[in-house]
Amino acid sequence: MAPPEVLVSIAGRLTRFADVLGGIAGSAVGGLLFVVLSVAAGVLASKFLVRLIGRPVARRVSRQSVAQTIVRGVRVGTITLSLLVGLWAVGFRFTDLLVGTAVFSAVIGIILAPLVGNFINGVFILADQPFEIGDMIELENGTTGFVEDITIRYTKIFTLDNTFLVVPNGAMRERDVTNYSAEDERTRRTIDVLVTYESDISEARRLIERAARDCEAVIDGGPDIRVGVARYTASPDCRLHEFGDDGILLRLRYWVKKPYKLAKVQSDVNTRIRERLTDADVEMAYPHRHLVFDDTSGIARVGGPEDGRPEGERAGDKPDPEGRGENGSADGTAEGTPTDGEPSAGADATQTDPAAQTDLAGGSEPADDR
Repeated sequence: MAPPEVLVSIAGRLTRFADVLGGIAGSAVGGLLFVVLSVAAGVLASKFLVRLIGRPVARRVSRQSVAQTIVRGVRVGTITLSLLVGLWAVGFRFTDLLVGTAVFSAVIGIILAPLVGNFINGVFILADQPFEIGDMIELENGTTGFVEDITIRYTKIFTLDNTFLVVPNGAMRERDVTNYSAEDERTRRTIDVLVTYESDISEARRLIERAARDCEAVIDGGPDIRVGVARYTASPDCRLHEFGDDGILLRLRYWVKKPYKLAKVQSDVNTRIRERLTDADVEMAYPHRHLVFDDTSGIARVGGPEDGRPEGERAGDKPDPEGRGENGSADGTAEGTPTDGEPSAGADATQTDPAAQTDLAGGSEPADDR
């Protein structure tokens, strides 16, 4: 035990140090300086505590997001405590502030309500564990990426387009989130192939399954994969799904080992299916249309008299049941139209002149008017 003289000496030094601090805190500039020094000391202390408890917390807490939240809480708590100690040392009383600013506090509470909601939703996300840092997730709008960080206020997603997406936890809990890498990373995909009714269906199913097995990223066999209480075949499985209007629909289901390149894997499987079905007795179906004409559709005629259509009849004219043409004449010619060797009733008088007829009949040259 230390002698009384030593204890008295230490107490005297602490008293003088307190008097110095009190003197510094007595002035406005000195009080502000003291608060700043207190916060700086809190920052240094927080770094020391984070280093001290960082690894033990990481070993004891399996979830990385929870461990990071604990470490952040210790850091923020230490700095906040140092700030409060500094304010208390300069004579700041929080009870007076709360009593005197009740209305102001209510307004601030309304303004900060969304922020408080994000904090609460962040706690729920950490407790419910819908996803974890490093998981590959897909939002309801189709955005796919990896969870980069989960805080009390927001969730940071590193998208496949090499961009960051920061989503407030309040909005994150309201969205439908698909987690591709939770617990089991194996993911089942589906491809539909439509073949004609004349194709060899058994051969088509066999070739489609073989095409999927040829892809390295596809699980080609092994024990059944358990999903809940059900078990599914691990190897690619092609089944006759339905009879369609244009062909038979075959549905291929296969499992992918890793969900990180689903689009590329599906492209590889499609390419191999196309290559294998090209040389086989299997034809991929596509929509066909047949045009049917009946009595109400009319007759479309194309060609001239040499095709059996009477002279003067236009393509598309409907035949007269009585053998009359479109214009009312028996031979299909219009009334008043001259036939071979017969002048029309309304012909010009110069054409009915006997002299003119003689000249035309005889083939003589017309008289010179000069």
